[in-house]
Amino acid sequence: MIIVNVKENESIDKALKRFKKKFEKTGVLKELRERTAFTKPSVKRRSEVIRASYRQKMRDQENI
Repeated sequence: MIIVNVKENESIDKALKRFKKKFEKTGVLKELRERTAFTKPSVKRRSEVIRASYRQKMRDQENI
């Protein structure tokens, strides 16, 4: 359960924004979207490999 304490003289908009950030960090929506449709293990593996190679490429570019 996410708890956001509203500080004194803080607008509701700011508190709502903090709540949204905390909620996004938990990954609930991401997991929900993953569970709505079944993906084959081979497709999952392939996407993980593609994602890992992209990250590695970005790290290599950053170190140059």
